[in-house]
Amino acid sequence: MPHIVTLECESCAERNYTTTKTKKMIQERTKLELKKYCKRERKHTIHKEIK
Repeated sequence: MPHIVTLECESCAERNYTTTKTKKMIQERTKLELKKYCKRERKHTIHKEIK
């Protein structure tokens, strides 16, 4: 069963997105980092997984 995680913008700290992690990704214990569009910044920024 996939695990739901929240992504937070690195520059403005707004929690914009949610996504899922597979069992394999959870076992690796690495934090997810994706480049997503931030509405507040109006540009693509790095979004990191939070607790």
